[in-house]
Amino acid sequence: MTVQQDDRARGLRGLCGGAVCLPGDAAYDLARTPWNLMLDDHPAAVAYPAGAEEVGEVVRAAAASGLSVAAQGTGHGAPPLAGRLADAVLLRTSAMTEVRISPETRTARVGAGVLWGDLAEAAGRHGLAALHPTSPDVGVVGYSLGGGIGWYARRLGLQCNAVRAAEVVLADGSVVRASADSEPELFWALRGSGAPLGVVCALEFELYPVRSVVAGTLAWDWTHLERVLPAWVAWCETAPREVTTSFRVLSVGEEEAMPAAMRGRRLVLVDGAVLGSDALATEVLAPLRALAPEIDTVARVPAASLVRLHLEPEGPTPAYASSVLVDSLPDAAVDAVLGAVGPGSASELSLVELRQLGGALAERDPRGGALDRLEGRFLALGVGLDPDPAGWARQREDARRFVDAVAPWSGRTYLPMVDERSDTRKAFPPEVHARLSAVRRAVDPAGLFMPPHH
Repeated sequence: MTVQQDDRARGLRGLCGGAVCLPGDAAYDLARTPWNLMLDDHPAAVAYPAGAEEVGEVVRAAAASGLSVAAQGTGHGAPPLAGRLADAVLLRTSAMTEVRISPETRTARVGAGVLWGDLAEAAGRHGLAALHPTSPDVGVVGYSLGGGIGWYARRLGLQCNAVRAAEVVLADGSVVRASADSEPELFWALRGSGAPLGVVCALEFELYPVRSVVAGTLAWDWTHLERVLPAWVAWCETAPREVTTSFRVLSVGEEEAMPAAMRGRRLVLVDGAVLGSDALATEVLAPLRALAPEIDTVARVPAASLVRLHLEPEGPTPAYASSVLVDSLPDAAVDAVLGAVGPGSASELSLVELRQLGGALAERDPRGGALDRLEGRFLALGVGLDPDPAGWARQREDARRFVDAVAPWSGRTYLPMVDERSDTRKAFPPEVHARLSAVRRAVDPAGLFMPPHH
């Protein structure tokens, strides 16, 4: 399909040292394509600023031309914007690759184009670790602003509450530093809301003195699902906060990157990490090992390796995700899960996950921002990965069926893992939502920045 250039976007042509793509340009299709290949949007322009000054120029030019602005790093979180970018400048942050590690203060300063795999390696060289996600090619900034549930979460909390400062370009093109001492209300709102309050060009956040961790995967053939799931749920009730795990039903591809014993199979997996001694890990994991896993890779490993523990796909992928926070998983909820995705369900989901929450995640962080804790004991997540567009509708249907199965026990929405445009009132308490709305009106009164959710 040929997409006509929007006359309003032509004034952006010379910005960012010429790194602006318009419809019809040779690089436009590559520039507009996000990590999630299910999307096929055609923004009015795609800009690649190298820093905050160039971001400000793009923002002012877009506002003067009557165009909206949508900032995007990798495009993992692009689906809620689907179909709404025709009147927008897609601002790609991938050229902002600054990484500065301060071993003395145990902090990092990271540009908006940095990926978690690179940051984990950089911090690991200093014996430090960040509260990274389960995928190395997720962007640091987007993940941090939305919340951030990683392998240390039950002990150390959400990544958004490890953030100590942000460099932000506002709707008028000005650059501010938001911290507890400067622009405190904006700083509060940025951490965990995922709201479009400006373009965050860099973040500063805490790192932790973690060189190695006991981590790995326990795996069973998926025919053991009905035996292992109830046992894992029961184990979670008393598991100490030093351990964070996830329970997954995973269809493993034939890719060489996958462990040979897993390729081409459907498996039940419990993977995670223990922040503590080998003796503690042995004691904590004993009840799960008593279930006789076929594969047991749990061992002490470098902390930087955990960013790839989940074996998530790297590089652009067609994906659909739906999720909900779950207050509890009583026997009836477990039965509902088994009915939705277990043997005999005919579910074709690539991934079904129940992520263990609680611990520090359930406790209000006194230094926290808009999302200072997670209300729920589990995150239920259904993901469809299918290279064939003919299968995408079925993946969406199966993901929603799984989430609907646990709906009677569900609570709030965790926006970073929802690919549908959602009502933000379901994600935050009324007083938090009202405060966020007030901040947004103050910093972006004309609504220049496009909201992913409503």
